[in-house]
Amino acid sequence: MAVSQVTPVLFLSGLDSALNPAVLSSRNISLIVNASGLDVVYPPLDGMQVLQVPVQDRPHAPLGHYFDPVAERIHQNQTGRTLVHCSAGRSRSPSLIMAYLMRFEGLSLRRAHEVVLDQRPFIRPNAGFWRQLMDYERTLFGRNSMRMVRTASGVLPEALRDSEESNPEPEYCLNV
Repeated sequence: MAVSQVTPVLFLSGLDSALNPAVLSSRNISLIVNASGLDVVYPPLDGMQVLQVPVQDRPHAPLGHYFDPVAERIHQNQTGRTLVHCSAGRSRSPSLIMAYLMRFEGLSLRRAHEVVLDQRPFIRPNAGFWRQLMDYERTLFGRNSMRMVRTASGVLPEALRDSEESNPEPEYCLNV
């Protein structure tokens, strides 16, 4: 899946699509958020702006430091549409988009994840990015809609039922 449209003005992709001038111009992309961790030379398009997010796709990488600046820049982009990409469009870029959806669309993390997953079914933020997103959700809303659980496949996020939404410190439930 090359490019996924998350909202009318927000797109998600991997690196290959971000380098394709036809993709960028046909979608009126005026802001690229590069979360690939690579220095990239984009096709020269009039008015194109690039925001670099120099974070590796590792659980302890500080992606959360970029949630507010990236969300604000996406929100301020009034000249066109925004493309957020990382190498494959599976971990860093969907995490940044979920943070944006929480901050400026008022969505819970659970709902933001559903929205992005509906448009790009193969996203899989790493466990560290999930924890940072849960911390961000708690900062924004004072509660969590997700928790981390240990499964046979590793530590994974799990949606909380509305009655379970936590108000104290986020629990990283590791004994399932």
